[in-house]
Amino acid sequence: MISLGLRLSLRSGRETAARLALIVAGVAVGVAVLLATLSLFNAFQATGDRPCWECARGTAPSGWALDATGDGALWNLREDFYAGRTITRLDAAALGGRAPVIPGLSRMPGPGQYYASPALAGLLDSAPREQLAARFPGTRAGLIGRAALSGPDELVIVVGGTPQQVAAMIGTRRVDTIATEPAVDQGADVYRFGFGIAAVGLIVPLLVLVGTATRLAAARRETRFAAIRLVGATSRQINILAAVDAALGALLGALAGVVLFQLVRPVVAGIRITGSRFFPELAVPSLWQYAAVLACVPVVAAGASLWSLRRVRISPLGVARKAAPPPPRAWRVIPLLAGLGLFAGPAFKDGKPDTLLANLGIALVMAGLVLAGPWLTMLGARLAARLTRGAATLLAAQRLAADPKTAFRSVSGLVLAVFIGTTIAAVVPTVVAGQRAVAGGTLNDVLGATLWRPGIASLSPRAAADLLARVRAQPGVDVLPIYARADLESLRPPPDGSPPATSVVECSNLARFPVLGRCPAGARAVLGRFDRVVGADNPLTIDKLLPLAGPASEAASAAGLDLMAVMIRTGDAATLERLRTLVAGYSAEAPMTFAEVAQVRADLYTRAENIALAMVALTLVAGGCSLVVAVGGGLVERRQPFTLLRLAGTPTRTLATVVLLESALPLVLAAVLAAGAGFAVAEPAIGQLAMKGASLAMPGPVYFASLGGGLAASLLVILTALPLLRRMTAPDNARFE
Repeated sequence: MISLGLRLSLRSGRETAARLALIVAGVAVGVAVLLATLSLFNAFQATGDRPCWECARGTAPSGWALDATGDGALWNLREDFYAGRTITRLDAAALGGRAPVIPGLSRMPGPGQYYASPALAGLLDSAPREQLAARFPGTRAGLIGRAALSGPDELVIVVGGTPQQVAAMIGTRRVDTIATEPAVDQGADVYRFGFGIAAVGLIVPLLVLVGTATRLAAARRETRFAAIRLVGATSRQINILAAVDAALGALLGALAGVVLFQLVRPVVAGIRITGSRFFPELAVPSLWQYAAVLACVPVVAAGASLWSLRRVRISPLGVARKAAPPPPRAWRVIPLLAGLGLFAGPAFKDGKPDTLLANLGIALVMAGLVLAGPWLTMLGARLAARLTRGAATLLAAQRLAADPKTAFRSVSGLVLAVFIGTTIAAVVPTVVAGQRAVAGGTLNDVLGATLWRPGIASLSPRAAADLLARVRAQPGVDVLPIYARADLESLRPPPDGSPPATSVVECSNLARFPVLGRCPAGARAVLGRFDRVVGADNPLTIDKLLPLAGPASEAASAAGLDLMAVMIRTGDAATLERLRTLVAGYSAEAPMTFAEVAQVRADLYTRAENIALAMVALTLVAGGCSLVVAVGGGLVERRQPFTLLRLAGTPTRTLATVVLLESALPLVLAAVLAAGAGFAVAEPAIGQLAMKGASLAMPGPVYFASLGGGLAASLLVILTALPLLRRMTAPDNARFE
């Protein structure tokens, strides 16, 4: 029976060959998309699992007495910034002959030397020296190898110094060994969540695509198998024939998908899902993943084929006596409405999210989208039939209304992807816009630098005076020095639970930053929470603290207090980088503007959004491939009535329009339905993630390009099947078996 099944699949004429070619093409696209997703996830995992040299083991300082004896090293690891890009900087000094060496280097740099990553080396050569290279004293000793890097675009520098120089830096510690555990990335959970969504969003449409491909021309195939049963074949033999037929096409398609993936792999390796590229050799599926795909796809295809032949197994006459399927009922929309109702009310009651109800609402919406799709497709088809009198629209609408379940099945997989992608694309721009609009945007160009914190050695009065003098010497610069209260370590929160006033600013300087607050009349200095603004890693918290000083603030004096932080404003980008280079030598953390702080968080959200939008575009293409396979199968099944219509005088253009409308209407309707549900879910969630009173912002151009481009690509894919129509309905084909 297996050899008979192979012979029927390979030697049954042009129609069977065309069907097999469409199955192979549809499965190949799905497999290539799946392998691309697996390769990106593998690259992400391999990058995250690299040894964390930044997590080197050692001892923290006791007070500020560092043990500078033995064979370890002194390390000072921190982040720097240039033109919106993060630079990882390590200042190191060997204490003996067995000092630890980071991966990617044969030896650590000595005093007056540094090693830079290839990307940073190129940036150092192109940027003005006073803006970047002046931060890193010494000469370049070489490049950092890839073992220490997460990708070719990462900016890393290792600067050598003497033990005395490194020990004098804030945050220095002694290191004995390099850690071997994987790096801990604060954004790793976000990326894994994005890949999880991509897996759900991609696997469903790909399964639909494989199932649709193997069910191609199901009616014709069922008729043939029913005829074989009438001449004496058993149900088991029919099952074997069907499984061989489906598995053969799926296996050939999977092999073609592997070849197709190899062609597009260079493009996949250049995708920046985490903000930077992965090393190309990491973006590849493993051998077991290749094997799993090649093994599972034929099994899934055989299962789908056997399921489609359940009527033939009951009776050989079951195909000839098929009854019209019952139309979908209105109850299918109830889960969708219930889920949207939870988000509109109980899930965010009193401005506080109820996690259980929110998760339940998401589940109901996702299930409701799939359930309601056929019913809404039927309504759309009936509405189109009422609103138009064109022959093509009437024919397409009547066919869709007669069997909306089959019409919607080929695009059901993309509904969840578009819904999730739209929700994320609606939330992220609103949150990002809220972060950048802090204090009306007046703080975006303000550079904040924390010079010390409680428990860490402070700047000496001489160093503080020198820093302020050098900053004020720059043209067009406003400076707000922030001093620590003398009783800082003994402060307790006020009885009302509000944060204590931990800092002091002089009123003459505060007048240059009126958005932060105003001094009472006659005051020379005021208490406030200015240091909390400088150290805030979430700009959305700043508006909740403003104003930092007001008429009710207690009068104070800055005389004799330690300089804790500075806020610097300048409107010139070059001056900003010079000031950053200057302040970096005094600060405990990398100086950043408030716009850069917002950008760091925005990048994290945007990367997750990009993963979701890439998923939307891919699933739309997969949905289009499902449609083109369904279109090909429909043409094969309706070759006889289409040929008779053409012989009766129906123009080929009209028949092509019928086929296009039958395919495009469910695709567009599914995308619009899912996008609308995504916006409806995003609206109540905005208040939990963005500033209070923020309104839903329109998604960015990437979303519309992904959604519109995916729909356009899907429609173009459908158009590739239309040339078959003219050939299959030629008058010479009027003879039917």
